[in-house]
Amino acid sequence: MTYRICLAKEADCAVIAEMSRRLIEFDLPWTWTESRVRYHMRNRECAAIVARVGKRVVGFAVMQFYDEHAHLNLLAVHPGYRNQGIGRALLDWLEESARTAGIFLVRLELRAANEGARNFYSRMGYEKTGVSPQYYDGREDALRMTHDLSLVSAA
Repeated sequence: MTYRICLAKEADCAVIAEMSRRLIEFDLPWTWTESRVRYHMRNRECAAIVARVGKRVVGFAVMQFYDEHAHLNLLAVHPGYRNQGIGRALLDWLEESARTAGIFLVRLELRAANEGARNFYSRMGYEKTGVSPQYYDGREDALRMTHDLSLVSAA
């Protein structure tokens, strides 16, 4: 299977929002709506990227860049396309962008019960830095993770 990673386009906002709803925000209020995705896509301090197989969006990620760190807001891959390197490619693309900008610390939150995501980020070099109780809609804990990109850059 061949896929390509590229910047998201305006036309991708609805697909990204729907995938977020189904794959990330299931059983929670929908916060990453099409308008929120569009806002981040247009923000100069953010990067929104997609993975495409042909014309189909099969994965996406959104990262926001600050002065001292970057924050991975969203990352998801369609279940039928997982375990094929797409999630890693999305994350690699964004981490390389952070390094290029002189940012060497990436932070994220994920649902504490999401063992698959926790294992993925651990394999990618992220370490648990804490827990935010009831982070998601006041009812589900978030696991906070951080990746020091300077360790990877030095390797």
